[in-house]
Amino acid sequence: MKNLEIIKGGVTAPKGYKAAGVSCGIKKSKKKDLAIIYSEKNSVAFCSLTTNVVKAAPLQYNKEIISKSDVFQAILINSGNANSCTGEKGFQNAKITAELLAEKIDISPEKILLASTGLIGEQLPMEFIGKGISEAVDSLNKEGGKDAAEAILTTDTFVKEIAVKLNLSGREVIIGAMAKGAGMINPNLATMLGFVTTDAVISKDLLGIISKKCVEESFNLISVDGDMSTNDQVIIMANGKAGNNLIESETDTKCFKDGLLFVLKKLASMIVKDGEGATKFIKIKIKGCLSKDSAKKIGLTIANSLLVKTAFYGEDVNWGRIMNSMGSSGVDFNQNEVEIWFENIKIVQNGEKANFNKEDAENILKQKEIEVIIDLNQGSEEAEVLTTDLSKEYVEFNSRYST
Repeated sequence: MKNLEIIKGGVTAPKGYKAAGVSCGIKKSKKKDLAIIYSEKNSVAFCSLTTNVVKAAPLQYNKEIISKSDVFQAILINSGNANSCTGEKGFQNAKITAELLAEKIDISPEKILLASTGLIGEQLPMEFIGKGISEAVDSLNKEGGKDAAEAILTTDTFVKEIAVKLNLSGREVIIGAMAKGAGMINPNLATMLGFVTTDAVISKDLLGIISKKCVEESFNLISVDGDMSTNDQVIIMANGKAGNNLIESETDTKCFKDGLLFVLKKLASMIVKDGEGATKFIKIKIKGCLSKDSAKKIGLTIANSLLVKTAFYGEDVNWGRIMNSMGSSGVDFNQNEVEIWFENIKIVQNGEKANFNKEDAENILKQKEIEVIIDLNQGSEEAEVLTTDLSKEYVEFNSRYST
């Protein structure tokens, strides 16, 4: 992408950020389970919370905080415990964790945002939290992004982080990010946990407008298993340390949006590729639609179909399941104009089976990454949805997640 360079690092790549990740005892495995992202100066922030009606205590806390605070400086994240469905005690525990961190780094609790991930229904083990916060604060450093990215993981098999450098009106601006997510992934954000830092000078309002669009075009177009978590959220902070001119021009606005969207799409792709038990990474491109919303609806309906996902796992050229899912999406279209490709092999022509070699199609389905292209031949709008197959391993793992 023009005017964009991928660089080493994650959330601490932009100027003015430090991070840390430690093990405080929440996870029995002794793996890292508490992380802090800290900005040396006040930042504006955008926070996208799950649309799930059942929200975890940290999200309830954040919702309350962002309604009365304009600047933020830190994010406190724990893994191994969701602090969800924990009642008033859970909310008070969340509040206490913010207060403990605020005291340790000498800022107001209202400048701290929270996130948790892990098992639902258990109270936070507060006997470990205070010590963990103290250790993490003492460990805060410019190189701590990798440790923080490790500390937020649950069933993930690898760390998910990225950083890019942009040029805005002659000044270097960096966007860094990290995420976690492998299961309970379904759009309508948030779909997982995502944390983005930037040193750009940008207003809170414009950051919110751009971030919302980028989230919609990235994280809200992925699905692993169709389940939306009670804890999902994305937080984006901008501290202005880059010293660029306030982003106002059309050119700078587009450049920043392109950079942020690139980062979020990369993280979204990592999440899907790390889907629990997944053996296939599937890209579903819906085109020829009358509206982008219609394309998205069709793509997500296909992505969330258990019959479609199991067919991909079994490497079965069962295109009828795709047609069936499309028809149940709620989008009106002419089935006799539909075309479907697996990569470069046309499977469906005019809504009917096309003349193709079955063995060639099956060989495509044996690939680890597969692109499905669907053309409704109605209009010019399109959308791209990322998903996985559904394997025996996914069922076995999630049948005993809490044990």
